[in-house]
Amino acid sequence: MKQTPLLDLKAQYAGIKEDVEKAVLNVLESGRYILGPEVKALEEEVATFSDARYGIGVGNGTDALVLTLDAAGVGPGDEVITSPFTFFATAESVSRLGAKPVFVDIDPKTFNLDVSQIKDKINERTKAIIPVHIFGQPADMDEVMALAQEHSLFVLEDAAQAIGAEYKGRKVGSLGHAATFSFFPTKNLGGYGDGGMIVTDDPELDSKLRSLRVHGRSPKSKYYNSLIGYNSRLDEMQAAILRVKLKHLQSWNEARRKHARLYDELLKDTPVVTPFAAEDRKHIYHLYIIQAENKEGLMEHLKNNGVATNAYYPVPLHLQEVYRDLGYQEGDLPVAEAASKRTMALPLYPELSEEMIRHIANLVKVFYQ
Repeated sequence: MKQTPLLDLKAQYAGIKEDVEKAVLNVLESGRYILGPEVKALEEEVATFSDARYGIGVGNGTDALVLTLDAAGVGPGDEVITSPFTFFATAESVSRLGAKPVFVDIDPKTFNLDVSQIKDKINERTKAIIPVHIFGQPADMDEVMALAQEHSLFVLEDAAQAIGAEYKGRKVGSLGHAATFSFFPTKNLGGYGDGGMIVTDDPELDSKLRSLRVHGRSPKSKYYNSLIGYNSRLDEMQAAILRVKLKHLQSWNEARRKHARLYDELLKDTPVVTPFAAEDRKHIYHLYIIQAENKEGLMEHLKNNGVATNAYYPVPLHLQEVYRDLGYQEGDLPVAEAASKRTMALPLYPELSEEMIRHIANLVKVFYQ
C-alpha cells in the first residue's frame, strides 16, 4: 500500500537539491557561521517579501515572539490578549515574560480571533494583542488595529503559519506593529532545523531586537551590554537554505491553494466542512483543515488506507493543565472547544498529485457512506 504523508519534505528537497547543496557548501567554505552575509541577505529579502522595513533573524519562532514582546515592554503584571486555538508557543511566550495570557474565543469560520469579543477583555493591565493568522489565513486586522489604536496597545502578528498570506491586498507582516515567522521544517518556508524571524517598520524596535538577540549587546562592542538579553541567532547555514527556498515560496503557496480548491470541490457533497476562505484575503493553506463528525473514526480509516492525518489542536490553550491557575472552565470558550473536537488536517503540500487528492477525497466519501 502506498503511504501518503501529511507533508513530504523529501519530495520538496528533491526539487531543489542542487541549489541547496551549493548554498550549504558556500557557507562551509566561507568560515562565517553566525550572523554573516547570508543572514543579512535573508533578513532583507524576507522584509521586502513582507512589505516591511526590517527583518531580524532569531533562533526560532518562539524566540521571535518572546524577544518582540520583551522589546515592546511586556513584563510581569501585564496582560496580553490572544487566541486559545493555536500552538502553545503563542501563549507560552507571554508567560515566559511573567505576563498573563488572556484568551478570547475564535470565529467559527476562520478559527482566528473573534474580534467582537476583544474589547471586553481590555483593561488597564492590557499591554498587547497577538492575533494568530491560523493555518495560513490572516486575522481581521483592521478591527484589531482600530482597537489597539484606541487603547494604545502593541499588536504582534503571530504569522508562523502564514508567510505570503495577504489581507485586503496587504502582506502578512505589514499589518501590525511587528510580526513573527517560524522557519520550523514543516512551515511553508521551512529550514532544515530551527529558525525564526521578526519583521517591523519600527527602527527603535529593530535596534532593540538586534541587541536582545545577542545578550543585550551595545552597538559599541560585543563586551558592552546595555540590556539583559538572549542568545538567539539564526544560523548562517539555515539562512542560506531559506534563501534558496524563498525563491520558490510564491509558487509553492499557489500550488497549495490549487490543491485546496480541488479538495473543496471533491468534498463538497460529504458531511465534512471544508476550510472557509474569506474573499478579502489570500489563504496560503499551511494546513488543510476540515471539520468532521466522528473525527477519530475518519482518521483511523485514512490511516488504515495509508493516509496520514493529524488533529489541530486537540486541547485549546485555556484548558491546558499548565494554565489551570488562570481559572478557565470547560464551556468558557465554546467555539474553540468545539473546533478542538472536530478539526483535523488532510495531506497538503505542493508536490501532492491530483491523483492522490482524488484518492484521499474518495476515502473520505467511502467512510461516510
